Amino acid sequence: MSATDFESLFGKNWKTYCKEKYQHERDYSDSEVLAFTLRFFATGDSYASLSYLFKFSKQTISKCIDDVCKAIIQELKEEIKLPENEDEWLCIAQQFENQWNFPNCLGAIDGKHVVIQCPNNTSTEFFNYKGTFSVVLLALVDARYCFTFVDIGCQGRISDGGVFNNSVLLTKLKMEQLKLPHNRKLQPLGKNLPYVFLGDSAFALSRHMMKPYPGNFEKGSTERIFNYRLSRASRVVENVFGIMASVFRVFRKPMALQPDKVSDVTLACVLLHNFMRKSASSTSSYSPPGTFDTEADGEVVPGSWRNDQSGMTSFMPLKKAPRKSGQGTKATRNCFAEYFSTSGKLSWQDKYC
Repeated sequence: MSATDFESLFGKNWKTYCKEKYQHERDYSDSEVLAFTLRFFATGDSYASLSYLFKFSKQTISKCIDDVCKAIIQELKEEIKLPENEDEWLCIAQQFENQWNFPNCLGAIDGKHVVIQCPNNTSTEFFNYKGTFSVVLLALVDARYCFTFVDIGCQGRISDGGVFNNSVLLTKLKMEQLKLPHNRKLQPLGKNLPYVFLGDSAFALSRHMMKPYPGNFEKGSTERIFNYRLSRASRVVENVFGIMASVFRVFRKPMALQPDKVSDVTLACVLLHNFMRKSASSTSSYSPPGTFDTEADGEVVPGSWRNDQSGMTSFMPLKKAPRKSGQGTKATRNCFAEYFSTSGKLSWQDKYC
């Protein structure tokens, strides 16, 4: 984060907040409170380690980190919001088409299990398919590697399809509250196709959700081409999770916190990610050139975050599962697949699919 952004986020308002929050307690330096919280985000150090380093009790460390998370969430809550009208959705779709050659795409969606230590008095609520305990981070990401929607805190025991089914995003989608653009005719295919989100096999195929064809297919087949093009466009969400875990190393090992506090820490880091990605003065240091995956004539150049994934034990993928789909939604996927094999074909795609 640049010094300018740091001052704007943790300047006058932060000092006033600290003064009001801790005026009746022993002297807390506002810079110390902030320092060990940001160190916790960046390293995942235990409270015991932070207590030894900063000479505060573990109880004080815990209280202050909770307070800072809530302050960040309050200050940056507008950094993540769904588009409010059709024009804003169309802007995202245009970015995906320009950058990833996938038309009618409104975002890539995926989720991660944020691994935690067994919470107190919860039985198997947070016990997941990997045999660990977790809360789920469900995220929708745009073509510029920013979150447009997150849902955090779903118990790990819930099936991964159930995470999306219980999300606010799906509720708004079913109630037609998202104000999505109307169907668009892809030329010269001449077929009206809906605007869609891109997911993997953890999600169910639907009118507004595209997922890969299941199974293995011959090289050059329309199904294999579609899977390649979808995977290529949805790589943005994989990259976002990658840079998050690379910078905020609190996600690199199970968190020894209660689920509600894990949710607050996760949301604070997600908001900081968007804040720095959108900032002209911070984005070059937070995610310098080469951080994310790039392409040269279809050849993938791995982002630098991929070199820093050893020992990753906290971010686990959603479990992929077969799900039945209606004939109408399959026909929509077939239309996209036909487009990618004909008029929407990339000159170099046959080399990779």
